[in-house]
Amino acid sequence: MTTTAVGMRCPECAKQRTQVKRMRDTASRPRVTYALIAINVIVFLAEQGQFTLFGTGIHGTVIDEGFLDRYHIAVEHQYWRLVTAGFLHENFLHIGFNMYLLYLLGMMLEPALGPVRFAAIYITALLAGSFGALLATAAPSLGASGAVFGLMGAAVIELRARRVSVMESGIGGLIIINLILSFSLANISVGAHVGGLIGGGLAALALRAADERKMRALGLVGCLLLSAAAVATLDRRGRLDGFGLRVSPARRGDPGSA
Repeated sequence: MTTTAVGMRCPECAKQRTQVKRMRDTASRPRVTYALIAINVIVFLAEQGQFTLFGTGIHGTVIDEGFLDRYHIAVEHQYWRLVTAGFLHENFLHIGFNMYLLYLLGMMLEPALGPVRFAAIYITALLAGSFGALLATAAPSLGASGAVFGLMGAAVIELRARRVSVMESGIGGLIIINLILSFSLANISVGAHVGGLIGGGLAALALRAADERKMRALGLVGCLLLSAAAVATLDRRGRLDGFGLRVSPARRGDPGSA
């Protein structure tokens, strides 16, 4: 027998080299974050009129079939727009800023939460952001920042659960600055930002509550219910006029950025 770091082993076993894979090595690879960034970039490249720094001249089939507005949801019942709008961007500044924040927040949250729970928060925040955008304005909207705001909300919940100062971490300041910009700048979908922030925070709370009860699957069910509520609350027929909102065909001129 041969003495090794893991105890006594036979000579043949001691000569073998078994590859050791640490949990940290697998958990620290934010595959969902990379995949989301890749999808956003691919969709951006498929648009037309997007290759400007600040411009709003986007057009073409990808934009026409993907942007979000009340008319196409309430009258045409094109519910895929609740999701597709979250992967469209107007210009380089728009996608660059959103993807940078998605990368930073993804590097923080996905290794801590795991890919499935991270994806659940992102999807919940995306749908909540779309719902908020529809409530806030009749103008068309697009962009990933509703979902990104949701990741900020989730980060706040996770930091507080770990007793880390939200302000010292930088997340608190990031949220405040982005909310100020949302209410100050033109053509910004405030509803998408606020809706996404709330949706992501609630999704993280659902996951956290399930963890405390040692019922992790229940947290995913909570995210599913939140996502369903963001869609079903439009009303039973999927119409926004149930909220007394004006529904008319949208003119896709200057979409609100999310």
